[in-house]
Order: sequence, then structure tokens, then C-alpha cells
Amino acid sequence: MHQRIKEGSTIDRLKAVCVGDHIEAINDQSIVGCRHYEVAKMLKEQSRGTPFTLRLVEPKRAFDMIGQRTRAPKSSEGKLASGKETLRLRSKGAATVQEAPNEFEERATKKVDDLLESYMGIRDPELATTIVEAGKDKKNPDDFAEALDSVLGDFAFPDVFLFDVWGAIGDVKNGRV
Repeated sequence: MHQRIKEGSTIDRLKAVCVGDHIEAINDQSIVGCRHYEVAKMLKEQSRGTPFTLRLVEPKRAFDMIGQRTRAPKSSEGKLASGKETLRLRSKGAATVQEAPNEFEERATKKVDDLLESYMGIRDPELATTIVEAGKDKKNPDDFAEALDSVLGDFAFPDVFLFDVWGAIGDVKNGRV
């Protein structure tokens, strides 16, 4: 996790944990490859007053967790890229090239990321992108909530958050930014 640590939070009071540290395991359970919200959920589920352990990796060593680079297969079609792709690295599996988000997706993702921070105290552009992708073609809040539930049901977002996200996506869609 490479997130901002909120001032005055429990983690902020632990001087052994610094911004930039990567959590490798919680109670000896590896979280390498887990999404930010999955890690946040695991931490939230720890019983109050019960000790738990975090195994941390210093930032300079975090890249050791990424597998060796492999050469991409050469395209036989000679197709040129648009220049708007983004390279997505994963801890398990090959790296993939994805189309870069369009202007709508970028703006909507930024708004959703802001809402994630105000409601949950986290910034997670990847989670925000997943939320925008689930909701961008939905016609009403119920369809949106259903789509989000099928992709991120374990997270159990509060209804008020869902309505604010639905509104933010709608605002961007209708040019009211």
C-alpha cells in the first residue's frame, strides 16, 4: 500500500510505519496482490484490543515483489498504438496494456476518489476506476448499486455513499463538473 497516512490516525501514532512502506502481510497472511480496499477491510475486521502483526517492506525493496520483465509478443499486424495506453503491473500474472481512460472516466474517477477519501479516509484510484466502470453505463441508482454489488459486494458501501457516487458520475456525464 502506498497511501497517505491520515494525521492523528492509529497508524500515524505507530512511528514504525511510514508513508511509502508497503504492507506485505497481516498476521502472517500475505496481502501481496490484494487491492487497497481489501487490505483496508482486513484491517477494519481486526478485533479492537487484540494485537495483530504487520510485515512491512521498505519502499526501495517493494519492487522486488514484481516479477522479472518479459518481452511482449511482437504484433504480426504491425498495428501502431494510439499512445493512450497504460501499462498495468500485477504481482501475479503478466503485465497488460490497457487503453488509457477517456476524459469522462478521468474526471469521474477523480470525483469518486475524492468521495472515497471523504467517506472512508482512503485514496484508491484503482478502486475509483472500478466503481466508475461499473456505473458509467447504468440508467438508474438501483442498477448502479446492483452492478457495484456484483463487483465489490464484500465492501458493503453505505447507501449514502452510493447515491453521492451516482450523482458525481451523473454530474460528469452531463458536464456539470
